[in-house]
Amino acid sequence: MDIEIILIKALQLIIALALLVVLHEGGHFLAAKIFKVRVEKFYMFFDWKFSIFSTYSNWWRKLTGKAPAKKKENGEYEYEGTEYGIGWIPLGGYVKISGMVDESSFNEDDSQKSFWKNLPSMMKNVFIKPEDIKGERWEFRTRPAWQRLIIMLGGIIMNFITAFVIYSMVLFTWGETYVKSEDMSYGMKFSEQAKKDGFRDGDIIIKTDDKAVISWNTSVLQDISNSKTVTVLRDGKENVITLPSEMSLLDMIEAPTYAAIRIPFELDSILAGYPAEDLGLKKTDKITSVNGVAINDYNDFQNCIIEIKNALPEKANFGDSLKARQISLVVNDTVKMNATLTPDFMFGLMPTNLYEDKITTKEYGFFESFPAGVKYGWETLKSYVDQFKYVFTKKGAKQVGGFISIGKIFPDVWNWQKFWLLTAFLSIALGFANVLPIPALDGGHALFAFFELITRKRLSDNFLMVFQYFGMYILLALMILAQMNDVLRLFGIN
Repeated sequence: MDIEIILIKALQLIIALALLVVLHEGGHFLAAKIFKVRVEKFYMFFDWKFSIFSTYSNWWRKLTGKAPAKKKENGEYEYEGTEYGIGWIPLGGYVKISGMVDESSFNEDDSQKSFWKNLPSMMKNVFIKPEDIKGERWEFRTRPAWQRLIIMLGGIIMNFITAFVIYSMVLFTWGETYVKSEDMSYGMKFSEQAKKDGFRDGDIIIKTDDKAVISWNTSVLQDISNSKTVTVLRDGKENVITLPSEMSLLDMIEAPTYAAIRIPFELDSILAGYPAEDLGLKKTDKITSVNGVAINDYNDFQNCIIEIKNALPEKANFGDSLKARQISLVVNDTVKMNATLTPDFMFGLMPTNLYEDKITTKEYGFFESFPAGVKYGWETLKSYVDQFKYVFTKKGAKQVGGFISIGKIFPDVWNWQKFWLLTAFLSIALGFANVLPIPALDGGHALFAFFELITRKRLSDNFLMVFQYFGMYILLALMILAQMNDVLRLFGIN
């Protein structure tokens, strides 16, 4: 991939994450301030060891006419307000709220070095009496359960509000563009499983159960997976297809997908820096065979490459990948060529936009855009939640991606509409991830506060600390899995 494209994608990712982190942490910050809980730090990005900027830096305080910041014996500042800053690790951000636990009851040896040794004793006292709750009135731990619940949900709520507002403004600014199902003259291309279920290449999907399919998008696959019947247009007539009782969305979206827009082999361009350019292919050329398999349309070409990748053994190494990526082609029915696909199994062809002259644009007024944006965001959230269950399957775990995978979804060239749509989607994903009841996440803290609100019983700091550690281990394992999957994909072995 061209270095310029990598930088453009990376810049979009960093800006999107920076914006979302500030807004997410701003939700916690605002809720804490409303309930007069002290926020010691508000940082964009992480400041391990040092920061790029801090309002507690002596040079900044001299510039603004403030006295130098005083430090306590443990190295922490004597916070008279909030320290705002920018860290140097662009992977997130945080707010530090005073008194999340009674830190005075833990020392470095108890909380880190001897954690496992002290685990049995830490688990003995699960609950704490109200009179045993010690702390200042401005500390988080001294606030009522309902206030702590709102503070912990503040970031999550802000993420969802952010997504809804972005979707609304995208609809207001650019409208909603799509190609009507009935205008897709080439119809759909179906997988072998879909053909067994009764579909034929060229069918146009117009209804799932009783829900009309206005245009094609990936959410239609989700609707199909939850439907009993699908109505298609075939040769100008409606046909109703009865679906199997159980359908896995994960299997349907796994390439080659259950259904996709059918694309004839007509090229718009040859991408620079890819094998197709190295071979000297032109837009007018047509690949008619790959490894002896006939290619009738662009979908066949895509599916053939996908089958080559899927044929790799589960424990494939780089050598296995390199061998699989060496393919033989027949171009224009007569010319034979050999090529090596990129590590992520790319060849470098861009098909023609078939329906460019059939795009329908629905425009929204300012006030009209808000309910439409909320609906758009809600449907996106439902789709994300529905697909999340597959993370706990073997196939789903392999699809988990880290920062490289997230960066790849951004376009090669800067496009504001796509940037904002992807930022809104990431905001929903971030909000949903944080609502999960994992102790180290906002959802875990909110769960404990909700438990106290219902049972009127307060969990002890020792008990919370134990679960906090386990939560961190879970998050660390997920992060390692995601980044490892990214690395394996770079070498074409995942």
